[in-house]
Amino acid sequence: MKNLSAPNISFTDFMLNGFYSLGEWRPFLFIPFFLMFLLSITANSILVYLIISQKSLHSPMYVLIGLTAVVDLILPIFFVPNMLLSFLFNWSGISLVGCLIQMFCIHYVGAFQSTLLLWMALDRYFAICKPLYYHKYMEIPNFLKFVVVPLIRNGLLNVTMVSLAGKLSFCLTNVIDHCFCEHMALVQLACGDISINNLVGLLTAFLIPTADFIIITASYIVIFASVFKSGKAQIKAINTCITHIIVMTSSLTFALIAFLSYRIRNNFSPSSRVFVSTMYLLFPSCFNPIVYGVRTKEIRQRFLQFIRKV
Repeated sequence: MKNLSAPNISFTDFMLNGFYSLGEWRPFLFIPFFLMFLLSITANSILVYLIISQKSLHSPMYVLIGLTAVVDLILPIFFVPNMLLSFLFNWSGISLVGCLIQMFCIHYVGAFQSTLLLWMALDRYFAICKPLYYHKYMEIPNFLKFVVVPLIRNGLLNVTMVSLAGKLSFCLTNVIDHCFCEHMALVQLACGDISINNLVGLLTAFLIPTADFIIITASYIVIFASVFKSGKAQIKAINTCITHIIVMTSSLTFALIAFLSYRIRNNFSPSSRVFVSTMYLLFPSCFNPIVYGVRTKEIRQRFLQFIRKV
């Protein structure tokens, strides 16, 4: 791979060379990643179709699951097709503007994964702990109060992070050791001070997924305490909560490993770091619709009916 550098040049075109150390084995990565991409598109499309077409699945909880499927459907489209073309044909070029656009789309849409889990936790909290007021709180005008603040937060933080990255000068190299424009993978190529970029990246990670995780955890603690204290037979509700917890745990595990791999000293090889970062985005898109389909009785029943008709 050609590695250009010059002291007075700021590169505006880059090459994405994730997994380049695999050499002649790199093209074979097309097969597993294509299959995962196909699974993500197919599973999430079916889930969205079922929720839209079945009136019995139009309650707030299923609408939120449907929105999660939409996010999981859209997110891989921002980077997987280019990654697959890179594996097959070594098409790895991207402009700085294209890189920043891709970075914003991935981080902004990706932030919805934790934000939607937060909304689901609130939905379960109102359904179990405040059942008499559930429909009042979940009416669109009232629920928008819980929606607007996270949306503004996600937008401001991601716009700030991407804008600061775009102001850097990249004179060290034009080779990004990644399969897509991940924030730290690009920022590390800058030849100036990147401390403010690191700080904004940390704040974004703390104020979006970490803050959401804290609120989600607190909500489920209150929910389980309420159920066990009252002795209610809320098996269905608890089962739904466990489904959300499984999805949240899998997403946050990959997110935490991907985040720490760039910010602390570790023995991660470049290919391992790229793999974890890629799985952080792609694995939930494949895993979530299967979990919701298997563990949610109503969706499972509608899916089986759908298969019989086909």
